[in-house]
Amino acid sequence: MKKILVFAGSSRKESVNKRLAAAAAELARASGAEVTLLDLADYPAPVYDGDIEENEGLPATMKEFKAQCASHDAFIIVSPEYNGCVPPLLVNVLSWASRPEGDEASCAAFKGKRVAIAAASPGGLGGVRVIPRLRDFLAELSFEVVSGFATLPGAYKAFDDRGGLVNETSSKVLGDLVDRLLASLD
Repeated sequence: MKKILVFAGSSRKESVNKRLAAAAAELARASGAEVTLLDLADYPAPVYDGDIEENEGLPATMKEFKAQCASHDAFIIVSPEYNGCVPPLLVNVLSWASRPEGDEASCAAFKGKRVAIAAASPGGLGGVRVIPRLRDFLAELSFEVVSGFATLPGAYKAFDDRGGLVNETSSKVLGDLVDRLLASLD
């Protein structure tokens, strides 16, 4: 059984990106994957700083996050867009987790692992501006980004009371993305 790590690049309690990540996690579970849904709010860390790393090593929370990354076969990352860019929280945790320890190579927890990407936004574009930037960032970290993506415009009204997507098209696009990720692991 393939192990999929799912998280959103947001720590907000009511984040629509967290809700979309949860919906993706459910789709992956329904397709037979073993899924871990993380909340980055549970992994606080200082802004990456080489001096901190040199003097103190990786923060304990980042060691835990990195271990989670290393123990999974693939990822689903759902990102908000901040001024069209990847949010600082997501950049920070992935930057810390990319750092080598001991004889380990840089980005060892990510190298060659497949990742599916998505975004949600209350606006009409659904976070689409972050997608190419997120794709490039993840590729630089040695991820293999699967083709396509899912975006969710009007995200404040996109979920039912149980967290499911109310729009069939949005649900199909997300389901197709999850299916592509899982198929890429065979």
